[in-house]
Amino acid sequence: MHQHKQPERRTFLQDRFDILIKRQKEGKATFNELTELDAIVNADPVLKEKFIMESLFPEDFNKPENDPEKEKDIVIQKQRVSLLNQVKAFFGRIFTLMAATIKNAVLISRTNQAAFL
Repeated sequence: MHQHKQPERRTFLQDRFDILIKRQKEGKATFNELTELDAIVNADPVLKEKFIMESLFPEDFNKPENDPEKEKDIVIQKQRVSLLNQVKAFFGRIFTLMAATIKNAVLISRTNQAAFL
């Protein structure tokens, strides 16, 4: 006998998020839909961090699907994470966000200086 795949349980917000992202990438999203997407992203801290990292470092997220480095990352993620690795990852995220904040602050200050010239 064939074993049937278990149905995937998804919430309304997960489905709505997928629909809104698809419309945004196609360039068909309205202002209200973008506002709704923003509210969904801001409600979930993990999702919000992912979006921030994707916007700051797009080269890490635009790799092709069959990229061997991406497959290696997936295998690493599946390994059991120890407490020490969780602490390292936490501080790594903090330093990455701090570096991105400093980078943005420098860009903003350069823009302000150029505006005064």
